[in-house]
Amino acid sequence: MLETELVNRTLGVAMRTGADFAEIFAEDRRSASAILDDGRVEEVVTGRDRGAGIRVVAGDTTGFAHTAVLSAAGLASAAEAAAAAARRGGGGTQTVPVSALHTPARLQVRIPPEEVSKDRKVALLGAADAAARSAGGAITQVSARYGDGRRRILVADSDGLFSADDQVRTLFSVSCVATGDTGMQTGRESAGRTIGFELFDLYDVEEMARRAAQRALTKLTAQPAPSGTMPVVVGPGGGGVLFHEACGHGLEADLVAKSASVFAGRIGETVAAPMVTLVDDGTMAGEWGHYGIDDEGKPAARNVLISDGVLTDYMWDRLRARKHHRPSSGNGRRQSYQHLPMVRMTNTFIDNGDTEPDDIVADTCQGVYVAQLGGGQVNTATGDFVFCMT
Repeated sequence: MLETELVNRTLGVAMRTGADFAEIFAEDRRSASAILDDGRVEEVVTGRDRGAGIRVVAGDTTGFAHTAVLSAAGLASAAEAAAAAARRGGGGTQTVPVSALHTPARLQVRIPPEEVSKDRKVALLGAADAAARSAGGAITQVSARYGDGRRRILVADSDGLFSADDQVRTLFSVSCVATGDTGMQTGRESAGRTIGFELFDLYDVEEMARRAAQRALTKLTAQPAPSGTMPVVVGPGGGGVLFHEACGHGLEADLVAKSASVFAGRIGETVAAPMVTLVDDGTMAGEWGHYGIDDEGKPAARNVLISDGVLTDYMWDRLRARKHHRPSSGNGRRQSYQHLPMVRMTNTFIDNGDTEPDDIVADTCQGVYVAQLGGGQVNTATGDFVFCMT
């Protein structure tokens, strides 16, 4: 994406006013999506976004600039702007040598989505629509969405880091509305992986649509959920969603640093039941949060956040980790090259316990079984959270 000589020159411009740290993040992003609603394809969109963000740190001040012009002049201009924002002053040119480009082993994409025709992608939407509506006349609305993206990144900094990654993701979702005497109910199914179009060798969109439709139909005749305080058993997959919101965001070091997390200053304390071990793992090949390196060039890692109920660590990006004289956990992520990195999760889940799932249900005399969780949110400062069960 960028030649070594150009990277060296740009970092030199960024560092020449006496900065402590400089970094280049270059990104080339391609995407495609298609949406079907009410039997019609409403939208088919492809896009490409390409550019670089340059961060310069001087003391406690960070300067940041971005450009869509990846020429020597464009990058130098952004580097100068970022350096000026971090610290004003002059004096010479600093040479910043980077090592040979490091590219982590990437999960092989068998069918690159960009090589698949739009017609074939749109056909998936039509198949899902027909399958959902075949569940019965009570299904009054079906919407489906296809999306794919390829994201090539390069990260280089004044510490000598020079690394790149190539990330491909594909997703599909279908939502159904069922209408009856009790009103309207919804059902949804989705699948998304860090793989190519071979996603559809693993997931049958027609079967996904039928499950979504059946869920909406079942809810039409479902009894109202009980109220009050009671035990809750969360089915497979739901635990990760719950802890993503309830604990995950509160364990991101940027929120901890602002004292906006209920977990701030509690390393070493018991914060959960003894059987709870919470993990954030960006190395899980094929899963949605998988990548070779994060957006600061740190290799993805398996990070244990809560071990046997005890809070053991937070998730870190590079800059906040530097301030605490510790390594990054590989959780620095950016919305795009136009944004600074933030601390964010990868694949968050509860590690396996010793109890069989059937035994947990059998031992719960009365309570609520959650087959699937919908949306949720958390107040990280208080730890209060709320979820929707679907």
